[in-house]
Amino acid sequence: MKPFRIALFAFIVAIAPLMAQQTQPAAPTPPPAPEFKPILAGIELKDGDTLVFLGDSITHQCLYTQYIEDYFYTRYPERRIHFHNSGVGGDRAADALARFEDDVAAFKPKYVTILLGMNDGSYTKFEPQVFETYEKGMTELLDKIAALGATAIPMTPTMHDSRAARVRKPAEPRDTYYNSVLAYYGTWLREIAGQRGLGFVNMWAPLNDLTMEQRKKNPNFTLIKDAVHPDAPGQVVMATAIINDMIPRSTVSGIFVRQQPKTGKYAVGGANGKATDLQAGDDKISFTFKANALPWVLPPDAAEGCTLTHAGHRYSNEKITVGNLKPGKYELRIDGELVGAFMDGQLAFGVELEGNAKTPQYQQALQVAMLNKERNDKAVRPLRDLWRVPKAKRRELQKLESGPDKEAAAAKRAEFEKWQPEFKAAVAGKIALAKDFEDKIYQANQPVARKYELTRVP
Repeated sequence: MKPFRIALFAFIVAIAPLMAQQTQPAAPTPPPAPEFKPILAGIELKDGDTLVFLGDSITHQCLYTQYIEDYFYTRYPERRIHFHNSGVGGDRAADALARFEDDVAAFKPKYVTILLGMNDGSYTKFEPQVFETYEKGMTELLDKIAALGATAIPMTPTMHDSRAARVRKPAEPRDTYYNSVLAYYGTWLREIAGQRGLGFVNMWAPLNDLTMEQRKKNPNFTLIKDAVHPDAPGQVVMATAIINDMIPRSTVSGIFVRQQPKTGKYAVGGANGKATDLQAGDDKISFTFKANALPWVLPPDAAEGCTLTHAGHRYSNEKITVGNLKPGKYELRIDGELVGAFMDGQLAFGVELEGNAKTPQYQQALQVAMLNKERNDKAVRPLRDLWRVPKAKRRELQKLESGPDKEAAAAKRAEFEKWQPEFKAAVAGKIALAKDFEDKIYQANQPVARKYELTRVP
């Protein structure tokens, strides 16, 4: 090859990459990485805030909602927190949307828990069209809550107990499939909650897990005798799920009595409370303690649920610890009431009092719980019963309006509008009654100073 050709060939090889860069289109700029919202870690209810429980018949039962109310009444007695139950039996997401303005938005909530899905799945195997209706309704509900400036707390549907269903009647398709359908609905809802940065409560898993564990000992065990509506113990499981997933936990109180190494004198201190007036002798120690909270105590029909979930120890710890005592047995009295006798070693390790029905603070908390039960039985549940009526009327009206008889539909519409003031007056009456009970509860739940006496006995 001649020198000129060699030089030309070398030149072409050298500039070829540059020419290729100029003729080929530039690579597209990759899209920016998505920015994910942090998921809400927990709810914080301050003085004057409102929490709304939106749901179907399981919320209409006024049990898990009542137990959460009891928790806040006793744990934060200094805060005037308001609660509104917005559950209606048989509701689906579309029904909740129909009453949203008057039964949710009107209460200006800070948070709205949502427990729907049990009816939305239509009690059958998974059907894509049925799910799409649920998906559309739940999405609209979440949007409406956000538009209020409130925060939604979606919760999975609860458990459908197919074994309990089979005990009552011949097996139906839903007895095989439906619990899995609810799990699917809940898994979708958790994904959506995460995308929106919302908190989330898993109701389904604790009910199923506890049931399976208990069936190792008793194959007929159930928390849901009718397969759909958890009984009081099951509703405690639901309440603890909400506390576990969304409510920051704290102790009720802690009392610590110790002998000072340098002086040999006893000193007393307290967590979430204040201790004063310590007097210590050879065989007796006494002091006054005012806690900032009361133990979380529930009505007697919930006792099994408290035991199964270890609710007191986990969510309502109230402990007294006394070290450096002379060996022996000691009687503990609170406000003069004998609440138990304990060995020095037990007291050094710490004695839990939250489940001791003999303590004055337990009895005070039980009074609060029973007042709230009365509030729910006499005001809240009847209020929820009232809300069944417009749903039935609305469905009848929709059926007529979609038919050919427009005159009959117009007459029914006029009748419905004429009835509205009567309904609203009845609702207002039940809300006022619930408020009267709330006033009594906030008088009964205020902690008082208690006199503790620890005496060594023969």
